[in-house]
Amino acid sequence: MGIAITETILRDAHQSLLATRMSTDDMLPVAEKIDKVGYHSVEMWGGATFDSAMRYLNEDPWLRVRKLKDKMPNTPFQMLLRGQNIVGYKHYPDDAVREFVRLAIKNGIDIFRIFDALNDVRNMQVAIEATKEYGGHAQATVVYTTSPVHDIDHYVETAKKLQEIGADSICLKDMAGLLRPYEATTLIGTLKKELSIPIQLHAHYTSGLAAMTYLKAVEAGVDVIDTALSTLALGTSQPATETIIATFAGTEYDTGLDIELVSEINRYFKDVKDRLKEYKAPGEVDPEVLIYQIPGGMISNMRSQMKKMNMLDKLEETLREVPRVRKDLGYPPLVTPMSQIVGTQAVFNVATGERYKVVSKEIKKYLQGYYGKAPGEIDPDFRARIIGKDAEVIDHRPADDLEPVLDKAREELKSKGYYQKEEDVLSYILFPSVAEKFFENRKS
Repeated sequence: MGIAITETILRDAHQSLLATRMSTDDMLPVAEKIDKVGYHSVEMWGGATFDSAMRYLNEDPWLRVRKLKDKMPNTPFQMLLRGQNIVGYKHYPDDAVREFVRLAIKNGIDIFRIFDALNDVRNMQVAIEATKEYGGHAQATVVYTTSPVHDIDHYVETAKKLQEIGADSICLKDMAGLLRPYEATTLIGTLKKELSIPIQLHAHYTSGLAAMTYLKAVEAGVDVIDTALSTLALGTSQPATETIIATFAGTEYDTGLDIELVSEINRYFKDVKDRLKEYKAPGEVDPEVLIYQIPGGMISNMRSQMKKMNMLDKLEETLREVPRVRKDLGYPPLVTPMSQIVGTQAVFNVATGERYKVVSKEIKKYLQGYYGKAPGEIDPDFRARIIGKDAEVIDHRPADDLEPVLDKAREELKSKGYYQKEEDVLSYILFPSVAEKFFENRKS
């Protein structure tokens, strides 16, 4: 049986290389052709697309799903869901998570790739349960990174827990391109032996390893891999779809996809990229990620932040500080929102010339347990110095402390005259000020 392909051109590829600026109108003209390819799925929603649609494109993100589904009825739609964070940057109450999943399925999402930045299974459970309850496919995610506490046992144990709570498949998410080819052989091979559900691999090309890693993962039995059409592939995006099709053509792993049709679709996106060239990110490979373990998007944000602070000359020092902050925090994987939290603290430490002289409120909340359980141990003296020796530290699931929010938000939205449909309530809960501005523009 051949290897299946998930296409990321409509979500992660342009999030990685075009600052998530591709609009629905950019996607629709070629949607029917994409639907004919025969992809396992097309990832086209979630991640930063929800926020960016309203904030930068003046678009209703829910409408994007419906419009594309009309053109692509035969292809499963996939989204990236940040577990209890939904598509935001903090934990939301369970009623919001459940309602978001219900409405996403109603609008056309089929597969939910659900992850937690700390691999804390508790923060994925409600989203997994809701996905299954409302008829979606729950793909639970194991975030891949490297540290003294992240080993094969950690990944296998996490994956088995996710399978036990109902995951329909597992995704190994290598957001920084750190997974090396022969490590993939061992890890994928072990997961295939220990699990009874399909395994998908998502890797970024940042370090230059991902295509080779895919080859070894496929040989080790992985079921699905993520690729991007070549116009928006490589760099901090995924390996190129056409290259992967050609690699496995005529073998037992043949994708069965038509490279001529795929190439025709890719030519269309060349014009889209040209129109959006002001947002184009550097596409080169950066093997230094193997040293600093910093995803490409995080480096871009850090560089932008330091440029505003006239600190670009301190960038290398800050890159060296990131692993030190990460160690202090118990080695969290550098994926949203932890990448932003760790990166910002590293900038503070270098800018002030004294480590933790200035501490973000997010770091304090993390050290109090409000993001979940840290993968590694945190020094008690360090924790007490940052949050105070008498500050509360929780060890239960953070969302257990959150009150239901749906009814209150619905009433607020109605009182402001912005309510048009149930989906508006979720947009408002997730990004209140951005949504209000969008709703105001919608009225005019």
